Amino acid sequence: MAQDLSKKELLRLEVEQLRKEVKNPRAPVSRTGKEIKDYVEAQAGRDPLLRGVPEDRNPFKEKGGCLRS
Repeated sequence: MAQDLSKKELLRLEVEQLRKEVKNPRAPVSRTGKEIKDYVEAQAGRDPLLRGVPEDRNPFKEKGGCLRS
């Protein structure tokens, strides 16, 4: 699609996008970073990547073992 548009049309689309983005509410990184950190720490107890999956609920655990003769 971008190949079919002239340079003027592409610039118009870019200006429209920038006008939309400037209306988005902004927050300082110092505040949002703390909020993200607090959220991650609060959810850490339920995170299977941090705690692991109980073996009885692990769908990827091999069902059988190797047999030696």
